Amino acid sequence: MRKTKQKPPTPFDLSSLQTEAYSLFKYTPRRTSNIAERLYLEALISYPRTSSQKLPPAIGYRNILEALGRHPSYKGLTSDLLERGDLVPNEGAKSDPAHPAIYPTGNMPERVLSEPERRLWDLIVRRFMAVFGEPAIRQSVKVTVEIGGHIFYLRGRQIVEEGWMRFYKPYVRFEDVLLPQIEEGEKVKVERVVREDKFTKPPPRYNPSSLLKRMEKEGIGTKATRADIIETLYKRGYISGESIVVSNLGFDVIEILSGYCPQVISVDFTRDLEEKMEMIQIGSEKMESVVNRAIRHLKPVLGTLKSRETEIGKALSESIRKTRMDERIVGQCPVCGTGKLLILRSRRTKKRFIGCTNFFKGLCKASFPLPQKGTLKPLRKNCKLCGWPLIQVRSRGRRPWNLCFNPECPSKERVKQG
Repeated sequence: MRKTKQKPPTPFDLSSLQTEAYSLFKYTPRRTSNIAERLYLEALISYPRTSSQKLPPAIGYRNILEALGRHPSYKGLTSDLLERGDLVPNEGAKSDPAHPAIYPTGNMPERVLSEPERRLWDLIVRRFMAVFGEPAIRQSVKVTVEIGGHIFYLRGRQIVEEGWMRFYKPYVRFEDVLLPQIEEGEKVKVERVVREDKFTKPPPRYNPSSLLKRMEKEGIGTKATRADIIETLYKRGYISGESIVVSNLGFDVIEILSGYCPQVISVDFTRDLEEKMEMIQIGSEKMESVVNRAIRHLKPVLGTLKSRETEIGKALSESIRKTRMDERIVGQCPVCGTGKLLILRSRRTKKRFIGCTNFFKGLCKASFPLPQKGTLKPLRKNCKLCGWPLIQVRSRGRRPWNLCFNPECPSKERVKQG
């Protein structure tokens, strides 16, 4: 049996707030940044675009806690902290000369906050209280069991003293694993034996939160721009999905730029420039020297891009054309069996419909109507009832729904009977 202390969390900087909000609420980094900006403009939290994990005494810990105590959800928690005497936050290593870590101002909302705003404000308030808490004490137990000459281990764990976790509920992610009372040397009954074959797994794909962390580690972007960079990658179609997948267009852009002008995608160059700009902010570098150095590095790069812009443009244009074509492909034509079904638009009526590529060869006349409103996305999977390709329809103010455009699909009969 072993007891360990778990220190309180450190105060939020923007990156850790974005990471925590994604983990808890699935808010993208950009969404978290926007919500935090609104809370700041309403004087509910401090300036959010900070890379600091420090809370200087000058902000007035006691005054903030007393003000937060006016809220019924925090009254008991703040009273507990205020009775302890000295308030010493558990600070992190990162600092920002311009701004402290993110903290609640103590002001109460003057309007009813939206659910995302309320959640983020509550998260920031509870994190602020938690950094002043005592360490939590965790007890872990390891039991060795011998069965038929083979050694097995049982591991249990539980929190015996909540400490700071009391203030950070319900955002603490820890589950107790309780074991029954067992004495050393005791015999236990084996109910069943299960053999499992396990294989090593590849590393998980990035999600917006883990990508943000990696960007911070690599020095790509700044605290204020990283969320926007990720958002831009999504908007341009270079990446997609919550578990991020790089599109063919994304791969093509990297491949083309690597071939023609690799300096453009150099992480080292970007990191160096970002670091120098940070140094300007704290006064350890002069703006003129950084700008002149950047010009010296960028001039040959831009010269290469200019001299080969026709070749690069053609390669990118072809990649975009292929991407747009792929986005319109719904699947194999179930009528002729050889053509591809495409989302098309009539030149005469301007209406959207699905048609077969073999129509242009005079081999297939398959054509199916589509909803004229909303965004259409081929799902790359087939209807379970008839086997035809499915399309997702997204409309403003409505939940996305899946469409099987087969007029003879049994699902159509179900709707009629209903």
